[in-house]
Amino acid sequence: MDPAQQPGGIDARTFRNVLGQFCTGVTIITTTAEDGAPIGFACQSFAALSLDPPLVLFCPTKQSRSWSEIAENGRFCVNVLAENQQETCARFGSREPDKFAGIPWHPSPLGSPIIEGALAHIDCTVATVHDGGDHFVVFGRVQSLSEAASAAVSDSKVQRPLLFYRGQYTAIEPDKTVPAQWRDDLESFLTTTSLDTWL
Repeated sequence: MDPAQQPGGIDARTFRNVLGQFCTGVTIITTTAEDGAPIGFACQSFAALSLDPPLVLFCPTKQSRSWSEIAENGRFCVNVLAENQQETCARFGSREPDKFAGIPWHPSPLGSPIIEGALAHIDCTVATVHDGGDHFVVFGRVQSLSEAASAAVSDSKVQRPLLFYRGQYTAIEPDKTVPAQWRDDLESFLTTTSLDTWL
C-alpha cells in the first residue's frame, strides 16, 4: 500500500500537494511589540468560527516570532488581502526583518496595524489557544471589524480577494462569480445545522 494511504504514514509532500487543492484566501495577521513596533505575518489558515459569540481562528506555527508577540499582548488584527497585494503578501511571508518598510498602515481600535488597501480587517483579542501539532489553533474574540469602501461597491471595479491555490497566487474571474444558491448569507452559512451540513 502507498505510504500516503496508510494511517499515520502520510508523506509530507503528498500532504502538501493534496491540501493544495483547497483554495484559500490570504490574510496578514498583525500586532505590535511592547515598544510599539508593528509586527505581522502572512497567514492562509484563517477562518470564521462563530457568530455568537463572534469568533475567528488562525493557526500560527509554534516557532512564529509574531505569534509570541500576539500571545504576549493578547491582541491581533486580521487583514484580508486584495488581489493586487501579492507583493505585500510575499513580503510578509518572507524573513525580511522590517516587513512594514514601505507598507502604509494605521492602528486599529486595539492598536494593531490595519494595512491600507486590504479588503477588510478584523480586530480581535485572544480568547483561547489550543495545541495543533506543529501549530497552535488560536481562537480570537472579534472586537471590531470593517470592510474597505471599495470592497462594498457592486460594480466591475470592485476589488477582489487574493487567493492561494496549488502553491500559486490566483484570483476570482469576474465572469465566473455567481451566488451560492444553497446559502443566503454568512449568518445562514455559520448557523445552519442540518443532516447535510458540512461545518
